[in-house]
Amino acid sequence: MPCPYGRTFAWWSSPRADCAGMPDENLEIRTYREADEADVVALWTDTFPDTRAWNQPQAYIRRKLSAQPELFLVGVCGNRVVATVLGGYDGTRGWIYHLAVAPPQRRNGFGRAMMAAAEERLRALGCPKINLQVMRTNAGAVRFYERIGYAVEDRISMGRRL
Repeated sequence: MPCPYGRTFAWWSSPRADCAGMPDENLEIRTYREADEADVVALWTDTFPDTRAWNQPQAYIRRKLSAQPELFLVGVCGNRVVATVLGGYDGTRGWIYHLAVAPPQRRNGFGRAMMAAAEERLRALGCPKINLQVMRTNAGAVRFYERIGYAVEDRISMGRRL
């Protein structure tokens, strides 16, 4: 599967036999390790093709490792990272960021498993509610989150770059 930047990740184009069609109970979910960086960068580059400086995968990784790194989860299949999710908790609300699953592993329950792992960790911290944001144009992501119990809320999302 070609990346939007013209790179091809062979391990996505030709999924290894030990990864293709694997049910979610065989996905190893653990915290991020430094050795995961190349796989995470490749996955996020393909999944979140936003070239603005603050959206660069390496910058996200550095920032997340400096704040609640235990909520930076990766899903490993064989010896490759095929899924990620970032969680955050500020004492009031939890947040989910960067849920991503490699294209050949989608529709195998990996996204659901990654979300369950993030929710479990946030619940253990005492988090009463989780928020997340989805681009308005990403109808597939909205449907996924609705299927696992999330609802569109009547809110206006606002932001400011610092």
